[in-house]
Amino acid sequence: MPPQKRIRDYGVIIGQLETGPLNKITDVAGVTLGQVTLSDKNVQTGVTAILPHPENIFENKLIASSHVINGFGKTMGTIQLTELGTLETPILLTNTLSIGVAADTLIDYMLERNLEIGKTTGTVNPVIGECNDMFLNDIRAKSVKPEHVRQALENASSEFEEGTVGAGTGMLCYSLKGGIGSASRIMNMSHGTYTMGVLVLSNFGILSDLLIKGKAVGQELKAAREDSYKEEDKGSIMIIVATDLPVSERQLNRIIKRSVTGLSRTGSIITHGSGEIIIGFSTATKIPHYKPEKLMAVPQVHEEDLDIAFRAIGEATEEAVLNSLVTAEAVIGRDGNHRPAFKDLIQKYGISLTP
Repeated sequence: MPPQKRIRDYGVIIGQLETGPLNKITDVAGVTLGQVTLSDKNVQTGVTAILPHPENIFENKLIASSHVINGFGKTMGTIQLTELGTLETPILLTNTLSIGVAADTLIDYMLERNLEIGKTTGTVNPVIGECNDMFLNDIRAKSVKPEHVRQALENASSEFEEGTVGAGTGMLCYSLKGGIGSASRIMNMSHGTYTMGVLVLSNFGILSDLLIKGKAVGQELKAAREDSYKEEDKGSIMIIVATDLPVSERQLNRIIKRSVTGLSRTGSIITHGSGEIIIGFSTATKIPHYKPEKLMAVPQVHEEDLDIAFRAIGEATEEAVLNSLVTAEAVIGRDGNHRPAFKDLIQKYGISLTP
């Protein structure tokens, strides 16, 4: 299969900073991603798993944070992320009605690897994100099963497809087909070089709002299309942020909030019915589960170093959203509901993505 054509392959260069080698979240060393895609007529859904590092993450937790831009969502595990500032499981993405099976399977996955959980130590905080794929997927069928979640967790790697895959199989973006998208940025600082990686599960927006580098591509497409349908933005977006920048939980929270700048540059107005939720972690410092005898040292950058991180996350979020859109394939799903692919439409109508 030839490589997927991403937004840069259309001549669109987002931002000023250099990308990582893959231009994906897995440019952050140690981060891997696994996916299971379920696509068969009425079933258009799946699972995406983000593994933050290759070690036992319950024993070696990571500094983490979450932020809610608009809270129309059903995520799991973010309360403890906010309170304790640490991540102790992989992160799973799926459809709204599959958060239960995802959480239950992730708990089992963690119990098998940590026999002390629930016996000699506390329980575990599974982190699950979701979006509603009911337009294309028969979400009531709850087609995601434990074996799909396990497969996503156990087959993670640094290489992965975007668009109509994994949790993104049935998702929409700007009234067209959306799904999984990713991007990364390199941050050069006086004390080192660091990476910011972003993964999105895009399921939001209406076509007429879509912007690409300030160009109203969505309005051009809407005017060119022969068919018409009522546009409603009742979707959501999950934004997963990984970095190796040494930061405190407070600094990380400041960084992930800035993902909204990239989201807005694609045209999102963050409507009432759209849930925008960000989960972020840093791999720079591992926090032991068991209390050490000595004081812990947690390195962190100076506040004045954060501006480049703010720029990096905005650029990576913007590009990740656009990658989720341009890599997606057209889908006919539940009850014949259909969403076309952005790449097919711009070719059909001869619409350029550059000025």
